[in-house]
Amino acid sequence: MEKFVMAGGTPVRYADAGKGTQVVLLLHGYLESIEVWDDFAGMLGREYRVIRLDLPGHGFSDWDGREAADMDYMADTAAAVLEIAGVDKCTVVGHSMGGYVALALAANHPERVEGLVLFHSSPNADTPEKAANRRREIELVEAGKKETLSRVNPGKGFAEANLHRCAEAIEDLAEQVMLTEDEAIVAVLKGMSQRKDRNEEMRRFGIPELMIFGTGDNYIPVEAAEAMILAQPQARTAWLERSGHMGFVEQPEESLAILKDFLTEVAGKGN
Repeated sequence: MEKFVMAGGTPVRYADAGKGTQVVLLLHGYLESIEVWDDFAGMLGREYRVIRLDLPGHGFSDWDGREAADMDYMADTAAAVLEIAGVDKCTVVGHSMGGYVALALAANHPERVEGLVLFHSSPNADTPEKAANRRREIELVEAGKKETLSRVNPGKGFAEANLHRCAEAIEDLAEQVMLTEDEAIVAVLKGMSQRKDRNEEMRRFGIPELMIFGTGDNYIPVEAAEAMILAQPQARTAWLERSGHMGFVEQPEESLAILKDFLTEVAGKGN
């Protein structure tokens, strides 16, 4: 069931469905929306209550007009949605940018988070190269060339071997880029580039943590993922051997099995 609410002063669309008392919050990535989770949330909802929201500036959610839609602001918005939905605790699963928001949620609202999953994401701050790439994207959007992002970014999220099979999903993501307001894209890019390193915080959260990587990820190469694993020895790790940056679309059954196993651990910690 979808709802439109005011969450901490921001108009937000969220979906609340599924069965069970254990709650999973799915946070989408940059230039995505709750639709990206549709199939995966449907499978997950057979055993769990699943909440999704369009993060500020994405989908049908607005943002409050701030120049940089930072991750703390997005996390506060997600926490407000949980409050509205009557959720005391959840396992938060963040895809890519959604992982940055999940980390901020765990840091700023620890009472809400009982498990943390970084799905093709990172606790690191932007490297100089990544920050420069975001500045280039801002320049493209401000020059009225958003369609360049729609042509390049969606396909880059998939392993090369999956491009043909996932063509429809890529097309849907390209359409989502074009539907996102230019001003919102710029604000979100600025917000991501300004986020802080959360490695130390992640090591101290004291909750079950899982990092999921794809061996064909164009955004987080294997070497970068391995460095993150070394930096976070307390976290569980899982690899998707035939995925790029969109494992829950490229390998949904394998992703579901990994997540369900982790959710069993989270439930055990809560007993």
